[in-house]
Amino acid sequence: MTPSTTPLPTDDLSSDRFARHAASTLRRGVGRRQMLQVAAALGASGALMSACAPSSGEPATGDPTPPAGAGQILQPGRGEIPGDHYLGSETDQVMWGYVPTVHSDPVLTVGSGETVTIDAVSHEGILEDQGRDPREFFGAHGVEAGSVLEDAIAIAADYDRTARDFAADGPHVVTGPIAVEGAEVGDVLKIETLEAVPRVPYGVVSSRHGKGALALTADGAAPEGASLEQVMPAASTDGRGTADPMAWGNVSVFTPIEDGHGVMAYDGGAARFPLRPFMGMMGVARAEASSPTDPSANSIPPTLGGGNIDIRLLGPGSTFYLPVHAPGALFYVGDPHHAMGDGEVALTAMEGSLRGTFRLTVCKEGEGDAPRIAHRYPFAETADAWIPIGLSDPDGSVDGQGSDLDVALRTAVVNALEFLEQELGMDRAIAYAYLSAAADFTISQVVDRTVGVHGIIAKSHFA
Repeated sequence: MTPSTTPLPTDDLSSDRFARHAASTLRRGVGRRQMLQVAAALGASGALMSACAPSSGEPATGDPTPPAGAGQILQPGRGEIPGDHYLGSETDQVMWGYVPTVHSDPVLTVGSGETVTIDAVSHEGILEDQGRDPREFFGAHGVEAGSVLEDAIAIAADYDRTARDFAADGPHVVTGPIAVEGAEVGDVLKIETLEAVPRVPYGVVSSRHGKGALALTADGAAPEGASLEQVMPAASTDGRGTADPMAWGNVSVFTPIEDGHGVMAYDGGAARFPLRPFMGMMGVARAEASSPTDPSANSIPPTLGGGNIDIRLLGPGSTFYLPVHAPGALFYVGDPHHAMGDGEVALTAMEGSLRGTFRLTVCKEGEGDAPRIAHRYPFAETADAWIPIGLSDPDGSVDGQGSDLDVALRTAVVNALEFLEQELGMDRAIAYAYLSAAADFTISQVVDRTVGVHGIIAKSHFA
């Protein structure tokens, strides 16, 4: 597909989008840390500093601002495309259930520091237990045919290219990979999320496959409002009660968007919650698998290459750092979310297709903004916080599977100590005491085989 670029508006200097674009251009030109020094030397106004600083996507109080475009239908390649490059989710640009390996061929190549807009497709509404026909699935919920995404329809219909083992394959539609010029093994890929815009005004939350925080009831059925007494301990749920994947108890909750909120109706009322769009999956190729459907490249477990990391803070204004394991890094996205609660306890978030715009920058050892820990482990930050990450089993599904939250927590704490010691010069014992007094450690997700915990270290504490 020929890359497409739609320039940002320059005739409306008050537009938030133009301000973000100008700020990100300045940050790209001089670097984030140098930018703050330049602004201080020039006596920059508070308004300029506010525009140049990335937004955390997580306001201190109240609901977030509704994302732009939350009511429109963004069919492939149509509407505003602000990136230097564009990548759609055509059937030859996606993998279904697996992530790229270090041997994969890129579908797009970009320069370091350039931006790319990606149309990501949600797996919800196209999976086998939903009929693998998004027009029929969403039509049953009142969605008109023209409001169903064309790329989702094409992916679901392409049985030749997307033959699947529903019991073994991951559910995610993975778009990419993208090669970044100059990226080499040992570098860090810096991923700045500039925008995440819902492509459709609806999403789906599903519990299926005998997974989730309440994995199975004692009789092997999926819990539909189960009590604690009915649910088996997670450690003993090594079966799903039946060998038939279509009988694994899928419960999908269709969730429309109204006024920037997801709306879940129930008898007697409705729950309304703010949207916080982000890509649940951002990663670089890591698996050495020779086959693109090797279990080590399954899309479900996150790894040291990122992937299905499911940290809801990684929306617009966030930065995600990943160690590079293959020439070109081979960046990919998937699992787009409209909203997610920490833990993602029912199995999925509010899944919904997104148009994301990212800046991809290569950081060499000792150069750029990447902290030292990012050369060996995923790390993130927002305007307000540093986010050390811990995974229970960073090798993914290789050599068994570890799903112990205690392991993930301890790893996140150690990575936080490494960061505070290496980047801020804190004595390790004092850093340990600080984390206990003032940092938060939050469950990222408990449903991806490899479970995750992330820390939140407030930057304001170190002003």
